[in-house]
Amino acid sequence: MKLLLTALLLMAPMMTAAQEPTFHERFGRGINLGNALEAPNEGDWGVKLEEGYFPIIAKAGFKHVRVPIRWSNHAGEESPYTIDPAFFARVDWVIDQARANGLSVIINMHHYDGIMKDPAAHRTRFVGLWSQIAPHYQTQPDSVAFELLNEPHDNLDAEAWNSILAETLTVIRTSNPTRTVVVGPAGWNNYQQLPKLKLPEGSSNLVATFHYYDPFHFTHQGAEWVGPAAKGWLGSEWKRTEAEQAAVRSAFDAAQTWAAKEGVELYLGEFGAYSKADEASRVRWTSFIAEEADKRKISSAYWEFCAGFGAYDPTAKAWRVPLLEALIPPKAE
Repeated sequence: MKLLLTALLLMAPMMTAAQEPTFHERFGRGINLGNALEAPNEGDWGVKLEEGYFPIIAKAGFKHVRVPIRWSNHAGEESPYTIDPAFFARVDWVIDQARANGLSVIINMHHYDGIMKDPAAHRTRFVGLWSQIAPHYQTQPDSVAFELLNEPHDNLDAEAWNSILAETLTVIRTSNPTRTVVVGPAGWNNYQQLPKLKLPEGSSNLVATFHYYDPFHFTHQGAEWVGPAAKGWLGSEWKRTEAEQAAVRSAFDAAQTWAAKEGVELYLGEFGAYSKADEASRVRWTSFIAEEADKRKISSAYWEFCAGFGAYDPTAKAWRVPLLEALIPPKAE
């Protein structure tokens, strides 16, 4: 009996660890609150977050929201790079609203254009911003995660980004030793760039993110910010052919193989098709992407809630039902 009791006591920590929910179990399927806090100023791009949005999202069946945030537009240019308290309060309100409705939250740093153009000049400021954000939210539960930077690109190449993320993670860990932190590769978070992402040795509670918008001529047809070429893509369809499905599976398999080797979970932080694509194709594509992510236990967040890619129509105050059902399939009666 004594030997049995000793064995059970030794097993207890392992049993507890095994029962801890994974990132996928905690975050599941989500949606981006896009075009709001990552605009130069909230409202500039036609979206202001409303209290009523959060229960609508939760009731629809989403488990989390990803909140794109342009911190760099609301902070000092000189050390200590003080973040505007009013802007901090606005982000606090978003987190509070999400949590009050049972939603997990991912807050990121979005559209920091300066660090993309000149990483060396903006490195200290970037770390300085996170040195304020991290302790500000250190008492939040583990349902709140940090994402270091959305879509590193241009001059912020893999070498520069890997160095900056390691330094920033060290700063975050002083106040948030166990917080889930989401990191993605340079090259716009493209899944093909994951092998160039260097995760700091000995790090834990990291999740690797990638974005998926392939085929780009379909998902971004008619997108005004892409340029004149996007007009020529209008009319592109996605029919769920065997070849189209195989392309998605190949991409996701490659990401999954890399993640397994690194010992991290994956997060599909963005995927979506612009509203100028035909609805039937958008629904087929969205449904298939969400299905393939789920099969691999990859949490995902659709881009986005109520703007140009939106699954929700803020004017009609109603979900675009076919698109919503592609993201959150109705439960069988």
